[in-house]
Amino acid sequence: MSTQFDVVVIGAGPGGYIAAIRAAQLGKKVACIDAWTDEAGNPKPGGTCTNVGCIPSKALLQSSEHFEQANHHFAEHGIEVGNVKLKLETLIGRKDTVVKQNNDGIQFLFKKNKVTFFSGKGEFAGKAADGSYSIKVSGKKEETISATHVIVATGSQPRALPGLAFDETQVLSNDGALNIPAVPKKLGVIGAGVIGLELGSVWRRLGAEVVVLEAAPDFLAVCDAQVAKEAQKAFAKQGLVIETGVKIGEIKQTAKAITIPYTTAKGEEQSLVVDKLIVSIGRVPYTTGLNTEAVGLQLDERGFVVVDADCKTNLPNVWAVGDVVRGPMLAHKAEEEGVAVAERIAGQHGHVNFDTIPSVIYTAPEIAWVGKTEQALKAEKREIKVGSFPFLANGRARALGDTTGFVKIIADAKTDEVLGVHIIGPSASELIAEAVTIMEFKGAAEDIARICHAHPTLSEAMKEAALAVDKRALNF
Repeated sequence: MSTQFDVVVIGAGPGGYIAAIRAAQLGKKVACIDAWTDEAGNPKPGGTCTNVGCIPSKALLQSSEHFEQANHHFAEHGIEVGNVKLKLETLIGRKDTVVKQNNDGIQFLFKKNKVTFFSGKGEFAGKAADGSYSIKVSGKKEETISATHVIVATGSQPRALPGLAFDETQVLSNDGALNIPAVPKKLGVIGAGVIGLELGSVWRRLGAEVVVLEAAPDFLAVCDAQVAKEAQKAFAKQGLVIETGVKIGEIKQTAKAITIPYTTAKGEEQSLVVDKLIVSIGRVPYTTGLNTEAVGLQLDERGFVVVDADCKTNLPNVWAVGDVVRGPMLAHKAEEEGVAVAERIAGQHGHVNFDTIPSVIYTAPEIAWVGKTEQALKAEKREIKVGSFPFLANGRARALGDTTGFVKIIADAKTDEVLGVHIIGPSASELIAEAVTIMEFKGAAEDIARICHAHPTLSEAMKEAALAVDKRALNF
């Protein structure tokens, strides 16, 4: 007889493990199933984010930033360091340690919250007469468990170029790009999105010549146009070569090199020869082996699990969250949905406001935004007013030696409600939280302008940008 649970979560990424913990906090008997393991077969909960995404990439970004600072900027502070050497094996090893700490932390949280963890692959096995679902777990041993509610949180996987499979040796997804054993002389990146820019930045700092090819005509079209322009200028100054509006031809791969023929935006035929190639052209939902047919779980034409605004699927008591459903593929979006679903299962009113989900690119300078861009609001013919403030005029930024970028606040022309905040510069990923809070409460630019911000801090740039909305900035 199978073990009966109130809630079974398939997948222990940010959406899954958070959903499991919240459901357990609310008094439910919960199990979480996850298939990630290390080379020894030990469980590695945390999904793409912890294992091959957010966490390891930030570890490498931090280490490579230290290397860049030591090579090029310590002298400005009067620090003489001599001949700086890179021990790549140690750098990669530190990244792996950070990942393991997060894996172990999730398992500790499961024990703390009395979540039963199953290491293995979870799939639907059928539906019982009482409405419960049978879930087969295939791990070191095979077993079947039952659940009243099922939350699908199986995440996503990288999209490959047609005819060019990932071998994770030369043709790299985000996974392989985190584990290159030696700094390549020349690195190609197809796709100038978050993953391409972050990992391209890592390897450029460590010594690779990096060329990024992007099919879209505009660089970072998802960002505010002013931010994208500032970012492109900053990246070019760093030596990151970015070509937009390109059309990729048939890629040729040999044991030593990869040749990428492409046509430029001007129609010129070019050829790029690289040692390694990172392909970052988006991600697709991961439902392989979920056996959705066994219960009739509906997928759309792109493979996403179909859900409504509350993350309910077409099946009673089956829910889905995170990358496997509609919406931005962001870890924090998955977490919010996971909490909301757990609360809905418990009879509460879960809350996710898609209009206030922030986005971040952890390059240098960092880029972060929430709400709508100026170009989108103008396309809607919305009457707006805009204020911006450069980090060049911020005392803390000068002290840090990092004055690139600005804070830009867009507000409704009549009500002063904040409609969008766009930041490029130091600690943008942290500064955006204030904007999210203000927008969640439908606050005004004047609210930010009237809040006392500590001096000297980078956050003062937010206050000054809010003052600039009313054309009364004090320090610029």
